[in-house]
Amino acid sequence: MDVVQRLADLRARTERIDPRELDSLWEHLTPAGIGDLVGYRWKGFSFDTGHRTHTLLGKSRWYGKTFVSASEVQPLVCYDEDGRLFSDTKTGRGEASLWEIVFRGEVTATMVYDGMPVFDHFKKVDANTVVGVMNGKGSLVFDNDEHYWFGLERDTAV
Repeated sequence: MDVVQRLADLRARTERIDPRELDSLWEHLTPAGIGDLVGYRWKGFSFDTGHRTHTLLGKSRWYGKTFVSASEVQPLVCYDEDGRLFSDTKTGRGEASLWEIVFRGEVTATMVYDGMPVFDHFKKVDANTVVGVMNGKGSLVFDNDEHYWFGLERDTAV
């Protein structure tokens, strides 16, 4: 399976995506390590599976995430009304850190939110693109028993 082409096809979709398709893609990706993420700002993209977080991030003008170091992560980098980027610590209930955590039998670089029981696990599509799946506890994470799926592309402009 060509994961780069499969991801491009999923991103080009105009109709909702069945989360099983993202589960299938995930199985073919390589777990990301902490070193793959730190030192960069990443531009986010969301998969429309019908999960409420897809809509919430659109309304918050979500740009992506910044991984300064393993202990300094800005999980919700958004645009303000003037088009400037800021870390939305109100919505994210603080910031986050990176840990290596087992998810679905594999150790992945995992972003742990400071103020919520939420974990974002990451796997690599290529050196500049990762797919993330939100995991954790309760209604913040699951919508109709489904995870929230998203991706990040390394911002090479900074």
